[in-house]
Amino acid sequence: MAIAHLITHSGGFHADELLSTAILSRLFPDAELKRTRDKSWLTPADDRIIYDVGGAYDASAQIFDHHQRPGPARENEQPYSSFGLIWLHYGKLYLKELGVPDAHLDEIHEAFDDKFVLPVDLLDNGAIDPSVAGPLTALSLPTLLGALKPVFDDVSPTAEDDAFAQALPIARSFVEGVIRNMAAKRRAHGLVMDAIAKAGSSPILELPVGMPFISALEEAGADHILFMVTPRGSDWTLNGIKLSADTFDQRADLPAAWAGLSDSALEQACGVKGAKFCHAARFIAVANSREAIMEMAEIAVREAQKA
Repeated sequence: MAIAHLITHSGGFHADELLSTAILSRLFPDAELKRTRDKSWLTPADDRIIYDVGGAYDASAQIFDHHQRPGPARENEQPYSSFGLIWLHYGKLYLKELGVPDAHLDEIHEAFDDKFVLPVDLLDNGAIDPSVAGPLTALSLPTLLGALKPVFDDVSPTAEDDAFAQALPIARSFVEGVIRNMAAKRRAHGLVMDAIAKAGSSPILELPVGMPFISALEEAGADHILFMVTPRGSDWTLNGIKLSADTFDQRADLPAAWAGLSDSALEQACGVKGAKFCHAARFIAVANSREAIMEMAEIAVREAQKA
């Protein structure tokens, strides 16, 4: 029997059932979303998926709650919320629906669970304190989604359901955006590895278009590469390379004499006709041709190797 109903609880909503709904409503677009605590609707049946309510976790019965004790947990004992349970059982189908190639399903499913789903699960279960985000606590995704709830003095009888409906496409856009970027990084990986092989011992990596590249550099052990060159529109860019994705520190900075200069002043400072701009923080420079940017890259390498 086809899924005709997606059942979650009524009243105030949280990130876990909102994000679960984003997954399920994409997979079952014709199913009716019903937010209720009516026990007749919380009885498992072939035509419904029940989540974040119902007091049980039984995938064979299509019921995915986590509020019972003991609640469902991963092998490492980290708790699931309804979002984690829905992702566990429906995540790969969802990735296929988004066009992720079969060869990348396992990797992206695991990565999304680790980087996106697990933090939601931990917060929802009180396993971590929201304050771990420090000054960014108010900008965490669960907090931002919670800000879409109706205000206390909205007396409309449909306020909660209306707010949920308005929040759903926003939640979906975050899920799909993160997955889209994960899939793009996986596609980019092979292109970057080919470019690394082509660069050989050169400290300059040239890519055909801007794309994620740091993880491939790390995997390849290409520590000798100091700068990356790529076209951008009618211009070309020269970029420094971060030591990792978690820092702004670079393997090498662009020359100090270029910092903050543009056009003729930069041309004079670097001696390259066609130089257009260098950021004051020395992580990117721009030129009007490949020849000019490669000349700037070679100068930057010589300066860096002197240090």
